[in-house]
Amino acid sequence: MDVIEGKALQVSDAIISCQLDGKGGLIPIAEDEVIHCERPCWLHLNYTHRQSAEWLQSTAQIPDAVRDALAGDSMRPRVSRLGDGFMIVLRSVNHNSDARPDQLVAMRVFINDKLIVSTRRRKVYAVDEVLTDLQNGNGPIDCGSWLVDVCDALTDHTSEFIEVLHDKIIEMEDALLDQRMPARGELGLLRKQLIVMRRYMAPQRDVYARLASEKLGWMDDSERRRMQEIADRLGRGLDDLDAGVARTAILADEVASQMAESMNRRTYTMSLMAMIFLPATFLTGLFGVNLGGIPGGEWRYGFTIFCLLLVILALSVAGYLRKRRWL
Repeated sequence: MDVIEGKALQVSDAIISCQLDGKGGLIPIAEDEVIHCERPCWLHLNYTHRQSAEWLQSTAQIPDAVRDALAGDSMRPRVSRLGDGFMIVLRSVNHNSDARPDQLVAMRVFINDKLIVSTRRRKVYAVDEVLTDLQNGNGPIDCGSWLVDVCDALTDHTSEFIEVLHDKIIEMEDALLDQRMPARGELGLLRKQLIVMRRYMAPQRDVYARLASEKLGWMDDSERRRMQEIADRLGRGLDDLDAGVARTAILADEVASQMAESMNRRTYTMSLMAMIFLPATFLTGLFGVNLGGIPGGEWRYGFTIFCLLLVILALSVAGYLRKRRWL
């Protein structure tokens, strides 16, 4: 039976360092003990921390081919098989308070039947959920169930965020029906979030499907079925994202149509106002020339009568436009 010295898995700045006890709980790793590998160990590291970065580059517990990937060089969701293990890159909805949810968090995992090494830079809340289950004694019992639980939690967060985006689309559609325009940039941000989620979740669904189809000794049939269900659930979320992109395109067309209609109404109103006052403008310009012979120029009531005639003329033009149903 393979064994590992505890000090080989001791990383001073590790976020999580434990061994699964096979009953849904965990056992902290002590430096002076010998770890029997019938139950897997789990290290969760922040690869930007100095001790974690040095351990990733120097440890003999992981293959050389995954060192750079675990240190943050790989971004898109993908899976690579390495013997009896996998190198997996996954994306999570960002629940950190200093960022938007669509600014996805990357999580990298090397996993085989004896060891789980996961790394991240920003906090991944799905990992905290799995850790909480382990601390409560109802967590994963082996590598296969750990991987399924993490993927399930990631997909739960993704589905919740997709539902939030769907609700925003409905609110925006209802607002447009009431002739209320969305705030500046709101529709653009919504479309960006939908497209970003679609870009990263499509390959992540393929990762889940690949994991469900692989035949490995540390994943049994029930775990593969659960992984396929997770892939199918994420696939339904992708269908919702595709529908959301199409609906926001229709919303953008409707916004442009309403803005053009509003502009046309204003232009039309201004044109009618100009038409009403055009005769008056002509007469005031004519009578405003500085030449002799202006009718009524010497009459004390000439200006008053002229103003009344201008008002009557404007009302007459307005009445004509209203009769023709232009106004």
